[in-house]
Amino acid sequence: MKCANIFFVAGIAKLGDLNISKITDNGFASTQTGTPYYTSPEIWKGTKYDNKCDIWALGCILYEMCMLLPPFRAEDFPGLFQVITSGVYQ
Repeated sequence: MKCANIFFVAGIAKLGDLNISKITDNGFASTQTGTPYYTSPEIWKGTKYDNKCDIWALGCILYEMCMLLPPFRAEDFPGLFQVITSGVYQ
């Protein structure tokens, strides 16, 4: 999920463009997908993840809606990896 994938139609919020669909194994997926700013630490680390990553993304979206900036920012992917996996945000 990301802000660009939330659409308002007749006053109703709808999600769209969810990237890919994947069948999971025992509730866990292991592919890396998603927009880097909203990607959970588990996905950044390449470990198994589940639907809790959607809650992480939702938290990032809510933060961005309030602050008008994503919670985790960096100059490059290694820096973004560092701030997301350490949980550091302003």
